[in-house]
Amino acid sequence: MSQSTDQNIDVASLVEDVNLKRVGQYTLVVLFLGFFLVPIETGIMTALKTNEAVSRTIPFVPPLGNGFTLSNIEYALGRLSNAFVNSLLMAVPATVINVVLASMAAYGLTMVRWRGQLALLSLFLIGVFVPYQAVLVPLARFWNNIFPLAQMLEPLFATIPLLQGYHSQLVPLIITHVAYGIPICTILFRSYYKGLPNSLVEAAKIDGSSITKIYRRIVLPLSKPMFGVVFIYQFTQIYNEFLFSFTLITSANNPAAPVTLILPSIGASTSRIDFGIRMSAAFLAALPTILLYVAFAEQFTKGLRTESG
Repeated sequence: MSQSTDQNIDVASLVEDVNLKRVGQYTLVVLFLGFFLVPIETGIMTALKTNEAVSRTIPFVPPLGNGFTLSNIEYALGRLSNAFVNSLLMAVPATVINVVLASMAAYGLTMVRWRGQLALLSLFLIGVFVPYQAVLVPLARFWNNIFPLAQMLEPLFATIPLLQGYHSQLVPLIITHVAYGIPICTILFRSYYKGLPNSLVEAAKIDGSSITKIYRRIVLPLSKPMFGVVFIYQFTQIYNEFLFSFTLITSANNPAAPVTLILPSIGASTSRIDFGIRMSAAFLAALPTILLYVAFAEQFTKGLRTESG
């Protein structure tokens, strides 16, 4: 009799633990996972199928038999290999310069008091809201007619090992992305610096440390989490940007074309669209940003947690 009573108690406690609220939460999580993961799984399956298998099978069904192929990935990689180099040569320097300058600007606008600070901060805020489309025509005229920097640097780039003369066309893009990205990156850093304890900075000032030394020895080490956040954000923006690249590089046939200019032409012809090749190219193009998120995941999480706190 006592054993039956114990079993009833265990069943009752189990039913009590598995309440409707928890079941609803897990159901919602599973639905969200399916919502985000099914399109990715469908894309991967499409990338591994021949064009005939794509037209004959359900998109998320794995390729079977003769429908499986790796030639899509090989072809897409061959088309994108040079574009990968161009995109990285553009995005990495632009991001590094952008993040460093934005950090110093935010430090000067947050922890240093000087006349005209509010006016300059207002200019940074205005710069955040300037749309890309508003500067495309002046941008093209400036870099192509008024100050053709790419043409000036082409002979120099031809003499640099591992680079080609056409890589000089990426320099105007780098400068443009730096100028356009500094306002938003500065605002992000400034919001982070406003949450740092002022006691450390004040103590350093009492000890006689200069503004430069305070930034280098106190503010900069404390900024590592935010550097991860801003670096990932800005690299993703520059790497995926299309309008500036299309305005200054103009064509996918240009050897200096980045990934975003090459992608629309991959897998397309006058007769059909090869969805397997196109999907393979899309996943390969996204690979650098995915690897960046993985590499800086810890700093990114710390920066977001500190920012929200």
